[in-house]
Amino acid sequence: MERAERTIDIAIYDVNLNDETEAIVLGTLRAAAERGVHVRLLYNLDRRPPGAVAPPPPKTRYEEIEALPIATCAVPGWPDLMHHKYIVRDAASVWTGSTNWTDDSWSREENVIAVVDSTAIAARYAEDFEQLWQTKRVRRSGKVSTAASDGVRAWFTPKRAEKLTHRIADAIDQAERRIRIASPVISSGLILGALAEVAADGDVDLAGVVDATQVQQVLAQWAENPIQTWKAPALRTALTAAAFSGKRSTPYAPGSVHDYMHAKITVCDDTVFVGSFNLSHSGETNAENVLEIADKAIAERMATFIDEVRVRYPPVELAVRVRVRKPRRWRFRRKSQ
Repeated sequence: MERAERTIDIAIYDVNLNDETEAIVLGTLRAAAERGVHVRLLYNLDRRPPGAVAPPPPKTRYEEIEALPIATCAVPGWPDLMHHKYIVRDAASVWTGSTNWTDDSWSREENVIAVVDSTAIAARYAEDFEQLWQTKRVRRSGKVSTAASDGVRAWFTPKRAEKLTHRIADAIDQAERRIRIASPVISSGLILGALAEVAADGDVDLAGVVDATQVQQVLAQWAENPIQTWKAPALRTALTAAAFSGKRSTPYAPGSVHDYMHAKITVCDDTVFVGSFNLSHSGETNAENVLEIADKAIAERMATFIDEVRVRYPPVELAVRVRVRKPRRWRFRRKSQ
């Protein structure tokens, strides 16, 4: 952002910095505004009902955002989140990935940042940004072309969610050599089904890492649902039949640290999908972004990164929860004559 000459557009889910990092990051925004750069910042305004903690709420201090000498816009985020973490600089360069602007995100979590110097890709992000800025509605954003430019394809949800999940599922299904996954949870139906099938077949080198704490929470939620889903056994198959590790992160509680396995990457042979999008059903309705990059060298780097992360943690072990229902006692009344 220090290199910006004309514009900085920022869409960020969570901003929470201590004094030292705040001076660096928010100080850079103030300095840019002082030298005449037009700076705009979109952020998620959390409006979850009392008691709702899934996903963990952001720690953004809204008063600090609004006190900045820049244009700001709060996008209401419940149940569909404004979950982006991107910057568009001078309509020419994009900074994006899974990384929020928090000290926990930079020091306790696994994350990935991608920087793309491309006016064409920057234009895609600028279009998504304007949709959110003008409407302040998550569900009306993401209607952006997915045509490849400069070797990169940009995807935005929720408007392109169905096409994106099909694209990732197809890449998983068609992979011939390797698949590497880093995602806190996996609950998108198309993607989960494709992964479970590949894991069961055992013909492709499939491995990855998830956040074990969050996965267990998802399984618990499914177990409490009176309508049983096929997803639970599929998830168990995908994570236990293949070489998946799980980070046992700190469960969310008010004031707790955020130390999640937070990277969101899919590598299928030599194609990479990287961004803010969890491979989750909720991610399909959030405002998210993904870069699809067909590049052998980048795919190798990302697969290596995932392997380095997964060896830090134990293999996934999923507790078996059986929900026992008491039979309902029916009472019959004689119909009045």
